[in-house]
Amino acid sequence: MRKNLFLLVVTVLIFAACSRQPDTGPVEVKWDRDTCVRCSMALSDRHYTVEVRGGPKKQVFKFDDLGCAVTWLKDQPWGNDAATEIWVADYRSGKWLDARAAHYVAGKTTPMAYGFGAAADALPGSIGFDEASRRLLAKDK
Repeated sequence: MRKNLFLLVVTVLIFAACSRQPDTGPVEVKWDRDTCVRCSMALSDRHYTVEVRGGPKKQVFKFDDLGCAVTWLKDQPWGNDAATEIWVADYRSGKWLDARAAHYVAGKTTPMAYGFGAAADALPGSIGFDEASRRLLAKDK
């Protein structure tokens, strides 16, 4: 009886540890089910998705377009905190990039028509995160 109880407790602890979300980095997106925090559109385009991890609980917020994320972040009291993580999908590969280190290319067809695609490497005419954010916020006025 004690052996069975011990095995049950160990099994529960293993499953609990495996199911915990990490406290840094992007998390899994449930495509076509997760929705954008700002506009409520389903996340379906793997090449323009953004995740923000921040606030007092290091909560993850998901967005379908960089413009939604930047516009939403400006209204958060912790939006400019250096500890706030911003992850953006590379528009070519869909791989996660640190948004502050990525390079942005204008003229892309994005889910909410903000038009910026992120890339890991500098491309002709690409701009940095701060400039992309400035342009997005100016566009949203």
